[in-house]
Amino acid sequence: MRTSIEIVVSPKGDVKVETKGFTGGDCRAASKTLEEALGIKASDQVTAEFYQHQATQTQQQQHS
Repeated sequence: MRTSIEIVVSPKGDVKVETKGFTGGDCRAASKTLEEALGIKASDQVTAEFYQHQATQTQQQQHS
C-alpha cells in the first residue's frame, strides 16, 4: 500500500497534517517530526486505518 503525508494550510493559517496508508501507530511516528517542526498538535483524529494493525494482530494471535 502506498503511504503519504498531506499538509493542508487553510486561508486562516490553520495547519492540518494528514497521513494516509499507515496502520497502527506508524502514522503518529511518520508525522511526528513534521508536527514538531510546524509547531502543531492541537488534536489527534484516528481513522479506520489506525485500527487495522490491531485487528490483524488479534486475528493472528487467535490462530496461533
